[in-house]
Amino acid sequence: MTPKWRELADKLAEDIKRGVYAPGRKLPQIRELVEAGEGSKSTVHQAYKALEAEGLVTSSRGHGTVVRQRVPLKRLGIGRYDKAKWRDGDEVAFIADRLASGRSYRRNEQTQTVSRVEAPPAVAAAHGLPEGAEVYARARLVKEGDQPTHTLTSYYRPEHVEGTRLVDPTPGPAGRGGGFRVLYDAGYEIDHMKEEIFARAATADEVKLLQLPPGEPVVELHRTTYTASGTVVEFAIGVHAASRFAWEYDFKVPDSAKGEKGQ
Repeated sequence: MTPKWRELADKLAEDIKRGVYAPGRKLPQIRELVEAGEGSKSTVHQAYKALEAEGLVTSSRGHGTVVRQRVPLKRLGIGRYDKAKWRDGDEVAFIADRLASGRSYRRNEQTQTVSRVEAPPAVAAAHGLPEGAEVYARARLVKEGDQPTHTLTSYYRPEHVEGTRLVDPTPGPAGRGGGFRVLYDAGYEIDHMKEEIFARAATADEVKLLQLPPGEPVVELHRTTYTASGTVVEFAIGVHAASRFAWEYDFKVPDSAKGEKGQ
């Protein structure tokens, strides 16, 4: 049996999608819905918390519960890495997401710092380096307008990127086609990658940097990028505001049984 709070949350979500509550509009106060017979104070509170967790509303003391101005960005999966986008054009990954979401973008919405650092354990393991080895860290903060959406730090072996635009701290993508194009021009064409994602509570620094509302989790991404020969040319760690993205993957479903029959 569906809980009462879930039924109310679904009803309000449908009203939001149909435009009954427009972006920027406040939802009724909890007591108003209680008086209207929609449920107890606890039921309405749980429904509102569910809507907030799903990224449809924001809640803050003194401002009430407000419908979000914009739907979450599509964070594309395989499609954002299409070589035709960055090798033959100038559509780096975050721009591919914006275009797929029907949103505008400015190249200076990505800023970065570049430094040579001692590889953290996960980075050293991904690159097959001994602990303490130095790598380049290219840390980006990406915004949509004035609102941060995520951070992404890419780690590279010095011998792969020394002297390239990837170690240039100038704001914005690393030239036409971004980092993957730089690697391509340096003789390191990317062939395949592995992505791992998981949700977790945000740290105090992440709450401040990403301007997160109270209690919002983040989605952490680990991306390992390989050449056709299996050389790791980038290991990246991203931290995304959970409510600002909807992750989308489109891929052919494998059938390993076919391969076994052909052997």
